Amino acid sequence: MPLSSRTISLSAGALVIAGLVATYVMTRPEGDNPFAPCQSSVMAGAGAIGGPFTMMDENGKTVTDADLFTKPSLVYFGYTYCPDICPVDTARNAEAIDILDEKGIEVTPVFISVDPRRDTPQTLRDWTDNVHPRMIGLTGTPDQIKVAAQAYKVLYQVPENPADDSYTVNHTTFSYLMLPRTGFAEVFTRDVTADKMAETIACYVENAK
Repeated sequence: MPLSSRTISLSAGALVIAGLVATYVMTRPEGDNPFAPCQSSVMAGAGAIGGPFTMMDENGKTVTDADLFTKPSLVYFGYTYCPDICPVDTARNAEAIDILDEKGIEVTPVFISVDPRRDTPQTLRDWTDNVHPRMIGLTGTPDQIKVAAQAYKVLYQVPENPADDSYTVNHTTFSYLMLPRTGFAEVFTRDVTADKMAETIACYVENAK
């Protein structure tokens, strides 16, 4: 599973996809909103993001979104063979999770693969364990992944007939905060630091009580 940083077209492609996802941006909810002090993006609290899905976890067990989101969770879509973007983003997320642990706030990092051809449960388990001991890896059939990706407005492009296993996958690079009962709460872009992410998540968790 190559994790080395390389200069490839993936970075540019991911930026293009991130720009396309901006078409889904929605206005913040009005009225009595306990999370108003926490919201850092115009997508915060957008009810149309997130939804039901069924996938396979890194231990080969079938799980649903209801099984997973019993605690605050930080969701990221990517793939384990990603040479640079996914390792950097998930490392940042793991750092934020550790900062929150020090504050007594437990958040579960979730990694959803958009590359089912290569990301078997065993591959995911090896990869996620290296990123964070609590990170849960999810994979599934192409249709299952499509359902989850559409629920989160995630765009991705897997080559249909790759010549070998060295192909790259363009994909959205957002991280999504999910809260029990509330559902989608906030989205974080790549430029948000681990400290700022932890601060924002802590605000949401504290105001959800």
